[in-house]
Amino acid sequence: MLMKLIGGQLRHRPLNTALHVGLIALGTAAMLLVSHLVNALSERATRDARNIDLVVGAKGSPVQLVMSGVYHADVAPGNVRFSELGALSANPLVAHVIPLSIGDSVGGFRLVGTSTDFIVHYGGTFAEGGLNTAPMDAVAGAEVAKKLGLAVGTTLISQHGLDSQGAGGGHEGHPLLVAGILAPTGTVLDRLVVTSLEAVWMAHGLDPRGPTREVTLALVRYKSPLAAASLPRAINMSTTLQAASPALESARLLTIFGWVADLLRAFAGVVLVVAGLCVFVALTQRLSERRYDIAVMRSLGASRSTITALLLFETALVGALGAVLGVVVARLAAIGVAKAVPANAAISFSPAHQMELLAVIAVIVSALLCALWPAWRAYRLEAGSVLAQGR
Repeated sequence: MLMKLIGGQLRHRPLNTALHVGLIALGTAAMLLVSHLVNALSERATRDARNIDLVVGAKGSPVQLVMSGVYHADVAPGNVRFSELGALSANPLVAHVIPLSIGDSVGGFRLVGTSTDFIVHYGGTFAEGGLNTAPMDAVAGAEVAKKLGLAVGTTLISQHGLDSQGAGGGHEGHPLLVAGILAPTGTVLDRLVVTSLEAVWMAHGLDPRGPTREVTLALVRYKSPLAAASLPRAINMSTTLQAASPALESARLLTIFGWVADLLRAFAGVVLVVAGLCVFVALTQRLSERRYDIAVMRSLGASRSTITALLLFETALVGALGAVLGVVVARLAAIGVAKAVPANAAISFSPAHQMELLAVIAVIVSALLCALWPAWRAYRLEAGSVLAQGR
């Protein structure tokens, strides 16, 4: 019976109900969407930079060096001589050095010339084929293989730069052969094509055994945490190379992005406050219009508690409808954003069910708070005096 009364009241003014539900949904969706994207970016940054203590490359912007070497989302400052990495590998403070040659692409996905240690570093396992053994063999990440329809034995032509249309020209004289397809790892490896350093050198006319060999950068892992105190400074001050910390530069980027996220959250908060005020005003006005109806219900036996529960449940239902709709909209929007970004900068989206549940509960509680004053007035309403006055 109570739900029928509540449903009747909501249908009595459908436009007002739709407006309140829409405002609550908009605010909830905006709040959750920002949180989903911030969490996705943070999780991706953590996964991609795991166990990489330092990125070493040409002098320039350290942020650019990290973005290009760890996240593969930028162009590196330049190249360095491969021989310069020899001393770095021999340093007693260094456990591993993984050289990378980047700058070319295959179908819009980045091509990385490196050693097999790169695949091992990201925990790569093979869904098809195996590790590249010949100089011109290549291994495709799971996302690359899916988007480009690759299989073992497929021939690839790499392109200069990152243009998927090949505007920079191709390396038709040095085709790559897909030797393996990697299983999904949830890291940047899924969005890369990996080949040997020799393949990149030959494609660019360099002798794989000559003194002019170059690489773009190297990923370094410390042998001891104590290396963080001295190695980056030693590289930056005493060599022609530059050392950048992924942890430090990623934190700076997230800090810069953080104020934008805070601004969007503030906007969502304003929308929710406006929605709450609208609900409060609507309930207050509706109470004045329903005074006689409430008095009649009281005279027919409805208790004060029943009338109060009617108003509170009505408001809670509006809040719940808006919050649930907001969750759905936020999920759809997050999936849309994830699909809209470039393939080589993909964002994986995983719904945060606990956060969504907390958001729904918070919205319902806020809606109930907005209804407390009108509900209290309805509770104290004197049915006899209202009926005596008539409509």
